[in-house]
Amino acid sequence: MRPTAVSIVALAVVTAAASLSACGSGSGSSPDTVKVSFKQSMDNSVKVTDTYLADIKKQFEKEYPGKKVELVPIKASDADYYTKLQQMLRSPRTAPDLVYEDTFLINSDITSGYLKPLDSYLAKWKDWGQFIDTAKSAARGEDGKTYGVPDGTDTRGLWFDKRVFEKAGLPTDWQPKNWDDVLAAARTIKQKVPGVTPLNVYTGKAAGETASMQGFEMLLYGTNDGTGDPLYDKSSKKWIAGSQGFKDALSFVRTVYKDKLGPDVSDALDPNYRNTVWGELMPQGKLGINLDGSWLPQNWLQGSGHEWPDWSKQLGLAYMPTQHGQAPGKVSMSGGWTWSIPAKAGNPDLAFDFIKTMQTKANAQKWYIANSGIAVRKDVASDPSYTSAQPGIKFFTDLVASTHYRPAYTAYPKVSTAIQEAMESVTTGDASVDKAAGTYDSTLKDVTDGQVVTR
Repeated sequence: MRPTAVSIVALAVVTAAASLSACGSGSGSSPDTVKVSFKQSMDNSVKVTDTYLADIKKQFEKEYPGKKVELVPIKASDADYYTKLQQMLRSPRTAPDLVYEDTFLINSDITSGYLKPLDSYLAKWKDWGQFIDTAKSAARGEDGKTYGVPDGTDTRGLWFDKRVFEKAGLPTDWQPKNWDDVLAAARTIKQKVPGVTPLNVYTGKAAGETASMQGFEMLLYGTNDGTGDPLYDKSSKKWIAGSQGFKDALSFVRTVYKDKLGPDVSDALDPNYRNTVWGELMPQGKLGINLDGSWLPQNWLQGSGHEWPDWSKQLGLAYMPTQHGQAPGKVSMSGGWTWSIPAKAGNPDLAFDFIKTMQTKANAQKWYIANSGIAVRKDVASDPSYTSAQPGIKFFTDLVASTHYRPAYTAYPKVSTAIQEAMESVTTGDASVDKAAGTYDSTLKDVTDGQVVTR
């Protein structure tokens, strides 16, 4: 999943209950200070989010004299960030005024009573009409209320190294038609370009939602004809078990690692492997094909600490094909993050004022470009200065037409963990595809209280 992905103000890092208590806004907090908590990158050189928020802080404090912004970064992996954030949200002593929420977790936090509905604020905010409907729906609870303001979305595809492809005798305008084409290119790279990892597909529990979304779901959602959701049946409101598509997606993962087309298993299961991919392997020409997200260029821009000015000349982009090339021919997954106000925030009105400052057209556009994100404001998406700001923006924005969104209902985080466990078991060879799929089906019944339909 996207670090959406994302880290000059380090006022607090939440590591234990004791430090959590220092972060709250609800107990003894100044009514003139808004506390903003967000995910800080594990890589100390990546300052995209930190730099952006520091600028918004200056703007806000100038626009609202006497008001202060306290930035509360949480430096952690995705999984640890979610855990620490939920710890903070449980009490008015520890809850900040504004939090950065991954959309895949938002319904779970809504159900837990951690977030405040924003409808009364949104009704008075004219800019809300600029947000596209799909982005709005990502922050909407099952009760129909809206619990966050999205700051962009993302899409996913295949990044490939033209330098590696030239050495392998593969076309540098490569566009695979089906899964077999992807695996065939990886096998050619393995044979002709030693010392290069042919294909990266994120996998396993350590990678967390990155494995589920960038890896597995990019496969699973390409196994049908683009209609219906292969994870969740909306008509019956039940999760899907026993599908052939699930097994086929697992088989692809198993093939990548069994045939040594991917990274070494120990590397693939390293929680920091994602940083190695974009920080070392891709710039150094040591990875042939990478199934990954639209936001990667944020890591290579000037001032990022990993500058790679030639990335757009050395990398190519291809959409991920469906399993057999069946319509619509391509597949993408989209997610994103939202800014949400905790139910126990001490200064919710001030927090929404901060959101409005962040989400002016100019500031939103600045963020989309800095973060290599996909615009969710219509006025930005139609602005030529946005669409031409960075190589790849148009490619990934065009994928929105064929993208899918996770069924981010309350049970989804547990379903996602079950997917990661199934992936890891076939990656290591500890289980066959059939056994891993069977274990997933059993776990699915447990984590959804039996709300399962068998295909």
